[in-house]
Amino acid sequence: MSDAKIIKFKEGSVILKEGETSGVMYKILKGHAEIYLGYGTEKETIVGIIGKQKCFGEFGLLLKKPSIYTVVAYSDLLVMKFTEVNIGEFIKDNQKNVLDMMTNMANTIMIMRLQMDLMQHELEEKESSNKAQKDMEKNRHNAKYIMRQYALQQAFQTKI
Repeated sequence: MSDAKIIKFKEGSVILKEGETSGVMYKILKGHAEIYLGYGTEKETIVGIIGKQKCFGEFGLLLKKPSIYTVVAYSDLLVMKFTEVNIGEFIKDNQKNVLDMMTNMANTIMIMRLQMDLMQHELEEKESSNKAQKDMEKNRHNAKYIMRQYALQQAFQTKI
């Protein structure tokens, strides 16, 4: 990998920040890294710990989009850094990693689909509930109108 750079990160170093676009992908050669959502906030959640031969930052490199997570060196870390210039070499030399990334992305798409289906179901239930509530209000209104008409009719019948 002539164009790839090997970089060292000390334990605790923030390598990739959620919300920032880096255009860089890393492959861990030695050590471990933590993956967080909401790093440094009240909602901070650790998603996982990855180690040797695992990659991160692929969204930024492949999609030119901000990172969806923060990556912090759990231990001293040795990584190989890839950019758009040398991603072709990475794909050629790391077919298993590419397959793992494709599998992870496919799983992410499946999870998103399930979440969308659940959300659609919840919206349909709410819409149905709202329709039932509107029907009940309409029935109350109609009942009130009928009672008024009946009361008026009774009032006029007694006067005559």
